[in-house]
Amino acid sequence: MSGSATLPTTMACLRKPRAAPGLDYEDSAPLPQLGPRDVLIKVRKAGICGTDRGIYEWGPWAQSRIKVGIIIGHEVMGTVVAVGNAVEAIQPGQRVSVEGHIGCGSCFSCKTGNAHVCDHVRIIGIDRDGSFAQYLAVPYRNVWPLDPQIPDDVAAIMDPLGNAVHTVMTAGVSGKSVLITGAGMIGLMAVTVAKAAGVGRLIVADINDRNLALAKELGADHTLKTTQAGWIEEAKKLTRGLGPDVVCEMSGATKAINGGLAALRNCGTMAILGLPKEDVPINFNDHVIFKGARIIGINGRRMFETWYQMEDLILSGRVRLDPIITHRIPLKDFERGFKLMQAGEAIKVILNIEDGR
Repeated sequence: MSGSATLPTTMACLRKPRAAPGLDYEDSAPLPQLGPRDVLIKVRKAGICGTDRGIYEWGPWAQSRIKVGIIIGHEVMGTVVAVGNAVEAIQPGQRVSVEGHIGCGSCFSCKTGNAHVCDHVRIIGIDRDGSFAQYLAVPYRNVWPLDPQIPDDVAAIMDPLGNAVHTVMTAGVSGKSVLITGAGMIGLMAVTVAKAAGVGRLIVADINDRNLALAKELGADHTLKTTQAGWIEEAKKLTRGLGPDVVCEMSGATKAINGGLAALRNCGTMAILGLPKEDVPINFNDHVIFKGARIIGINGRRMFETWYQMEDLILSGRVRLDPIITHRIPLKDFERGFKLMQAGEAIKVILNIEDGR
């Protein structure tokens, strides 16, 4: 192992200590072990996302997937401080972000350029220790060197931005009418990405007035509140009476999924990123088959095509993320970050981790 400085023996982190709601702050956890093809990152900033909130709250998905004792978190940026003996492409001192999906490299998906849906994927903060810690070890192939012009706060949330970019680019929004259902954090990112990608008419539907106002600020042409009757018909009126060419479903809500399908024009495309909490009944006859609809499931980011797209979009200055970042708090104050999310007061919370003790 080679490094740029003497490293401490312990670190601060957030750990899932028991099969119950909550997390524990530790100030003397051991540093991660470094394999020959790994890099060790001193974490500066990490974003809290909906998955982290689900682990914090210990919902059904977390109970079925998360092993007690894991350090959570997967949105991250920091500085490389050490590299394994077999690593040449990454050097200590480099400022980096991380692709959190670690593919096996040998399954059919990995070998055919689809490592983002690896059959044996391991995700940091879910299947192995993650980024809510002062140090993080990951395979060097998952490290993304950062352009100096990308600010730390933006670099820390390239993971969810990649979800938005992958959804929008896969759906093919350029010059088309688009309905985004769900104006949460990633849905709002999809708004600014779609504008940068040359969307024709952009409609955003959600239940939250504040988020809809922010969607308008980020470039939405029209906003619709899904709790009001007639929003589906209004979406059709706004798109020549046909319905939008494309729906990007970012919420995972049953009503939003079915509403988006009902609004979609014949032979339209629906890209679905949002994760439902339960099985979703769909009118396949009327809303999929007879429409000739094209439905695309979106998972993660394409490695690393999406990362190149993200970098170019950020450097172009056409993607606006600052309005989406609502809170920046110290690692030790993590409880406040999760409470703000639960209360609906926060959109994106970033943990300042470098001085987390």
